[in-house]
Amino acid sequence: MAAWNARDIPDQHGRVAVVTGANSGLGLVTATALARRGAKAVLAVRDTAAGERAADAIRATVPEADLEVRELDLASLASVRTFGTELAAAHPAIDLLINNAGVLDLGPARTTADGFELHMGTNMLGHFALTGLLLDTLGRAGAPRVINISSLTHRNARLDLDDLMSQRTYRANRAYDRSKLASTVFGLELDRRLRDAGSPVLSVLAHPGMSRSNLNPRALRDRGRFQRLAARAVLRILQAPGEQGALPQLYAATAPDVRGGQFLGPSGHREMRGRDVRTVRPGAGATDAGTGRRLWTQAEKLTGVTYL
Repeated sequence: MAAWNARDIPDQHGRVAVVTGANSGLGLVTATALARRGAKAVLAVRDTAAGERAADAIRATVPEADLEVRELDLASLASVRTFGTELAAAHPAIDLLINNAGVLDLGPARTTADGFELHMGTNMLGHFALTGLLLDTLGRAGAPRVINISSLTHRNARLDLDDLMSQRTYRANRAYDRSKLASTVFGLELDRRLRDAGSPVLSVLAHPGMSRSNLNPRALRDRGRFQRLAARAVLRILQAPGEQGALPQLYAATAPDVRGGQFLGPSGHREMRGRDVRTVRPGAGATDAGTGRRLWTQAEKLTGVTYL
């Protein structure tokens, strides 16, 4: 794949792009890049005050940016439903849904408003429900795409469909990895179902490599001072800046040659970083169609959102 950067994003005027978790990190970089190319960027954020500050930051560099801040708490199905209903009423067609938001909490086990394990409930189930609620609206656009954000760590995970909420044993890192594996399985199963339905919507996956925004102060709040300092030192050495980390998801969202089911990541050593984007392989645990069907069935039952 040829060298590619945000300057290569095609013109996005007339397109509506919804970016979850757009108030910081990769989401903010992504929303800024899309707005710079003319898209109407909907910043879907849990904290609207933070979202407005992010919008101001975007306008400081892109004065002509067309932005909209909307409240979305992926850890609450009620919030997801409200967001989906109100967004669909405001925008008859949505071109891009970038399921970027995610939580990494290294403290003790926590649950969402609906009683789901926090990582699985936020990172996968919240986005599963959101995608289903917006699918008809996406289907009315000219070249719509759903982008699910995976992680390198999904390759280390094992998805236990009999213990999706990690109730038997809980370790925060493992719960996060499982949620990212589940997100990857979801994205690939979504692609299969969209193809079978003859839908114009593409389901594409991307991962940022080792992006600095993968680990934030909130994730480390329950760790000791030494562990926090050590983790941050490792990030400085290994991780690419957010601008580079966002390239795979920007490519997935906008490049004209992208295919449904494609998985994109950094071009560098072990996909940890890189100034270019390339097609990568999902982990073996993500590709089994039977696992995809079982996870989909569970997600429908848990969220109450049924589609495809």
